[in-house]
Amino acid sequence: MRDPLSAVTDAFTAFVLGKVETTRLPVRTSTGQAQAVYLPTAAPGLGDSGVIIGREVYSGKGYIYDPFQLYGQQLPAPHWLVLGESGNGKSALEKTYVLRQLRFRDRQVVVLDAQGEDGVGEWNLIAQELGITPIRLDPMVANDSGIRFNPLDPSITTTGQLALLRTIIEVAMGHGLDERSGFALKVAHAYVVEHTTHRQPILTDIVERLRHPEAESAEAMNVDIDDVRAWGLDVALVLDRLVDGDLRGMFDGPTTVGIDLDAPLIVFDLSHIDRNSIAMPILMAIVGVWLEHTWIRPDRKKRIFLVEEAWHIINSPFVAQLFQRLLKFGRRLGLSFVAVVHHLSDVVDGAAAKEAAAILKMASTRTIYAQKADEARNTGRVLGLPRWAVEIIPTLTPGIAVWDVNGNVQVVKHLITERERPLVYTDRAMTEASEPSGDPDLEWETEQRAILIEQQMNGTSQSTVA
Repeated sequence: MRDPLSAVTDAFTAFVLGKVETTRLPVRTSTGQAQAVYLPTAAPGLGDSGVIIGREVYSGKGYIYDPFQLYGQQLPAPHWLVLGESGNGKSALEKTYVLRQLRFRDRQVVVLDAQGEDGVGEWNLIAQELGITPIRLDPMVANDSGIRFNPLDPSITTTGQLALLRTIIEVAMGHGLDERSGFALKVAHAYVVEHTTHRQPILTDIVERLRHPEAESAEAMNVDIDDVRAWGLDVALVLDRLVDGDLRGMFDGPTTVGIDLDAPLIVFDLSHIDRNSIAMPILMAIVGVWLEHTWIRPDRKKRIFLVEEAWHIINSPFVAQLFQRLLKFGRRLGLSFVAVVHHLSDVVDGAAAKEAAAILKMASTRTIYAQKADEARNTGRVLGLPRWAVEIIPTLTPGIAVWDVNGNVQVVKHLITERERPLVYTDRAMTEASEPSGDPDLEWETEQRAILIEQQMNGTSQSTVA
């Protein structure tokens, strides 16, 4: 029973204000019913099938992503672009993503590892953990015990070989082949393929035939043999650099026997290649075409092709054209191409702007880590990001990124388990670890979610979440 003073106070309030404050009884309900209150702050997820990335920052929900599960429903293409300056978490994301994808039995990953630490590639620790020997390409030991890739490997179609030879030459020359040089290369290649039957044709054969063309090749076009020799001279000089120059040994000779293309993880260690030299895009072109003909098969496996320093591909119009075809072809056979670059300006303002735009268009998933304000605005304009996402990109802390999955834009914090930490945090990657938040509740929550991920990864069952 209410006391008289409270009754008088309520009556006076009702007379002056025209209303009476009432006391509401508490309501007992379930979390399932009460969650409707928080709908405006809960971003839509991508489903619960795939690999755990971390948690969505604003809602706290787990963030699960898998291009193979989303393809055809929420994704028009399974390809992925990762952007951001060094020290913000790209390396850790790539490595944990691959480790978690390999929990599925039908996954296979190829990595072009262009970063190096202590004389080995950045993926060396992960390869060792999985019992895999990286394929190390090193021009210093190529003539002795190094790995070789033959652009004229019989596993590559004749048409593919000629296209690859043209790309190698055009990358090295910095411009396209004219019709006469292209003709000299074509007839030299045709002769070598037809007449070399007892072994694999090699680049030395092409160089020799360019220097000494056959008379019938000139007669077929009603031109003088000396003209054909002159047309092929520049081409021969470029290929000679691969045969007897500073790049010798890596490409001139039969492809090294024993490369295991059935391993769950295949790492091409390019860390001994000068990333600013002409060898890097040439090597990526050769490896890409060789994989296209030897690795991608209609066997229902889901394959991931991850390329570090991908600007070497996207920034060269000749190499980009090869990879553009690979992406279109591979999509039908379950290939997800992951390109990792620091700045979008590295590719969209280069010589291959048209080809870069086509590849970016095929990347339906874009992950953007912290960038400077000017770069963020440029990235937002090119990728069509919403204004709010562009504004927060410069403020992102390490480990947090804006994810745009075919228009579904969310801010995601990447979580790493204790089991993964020593594998993904190499000397360079240590700078990419996120700083402690200082919030005990948040750190406890992060730790619990990381434990949950690790428990799921340690499970033996083949579930929909890895």
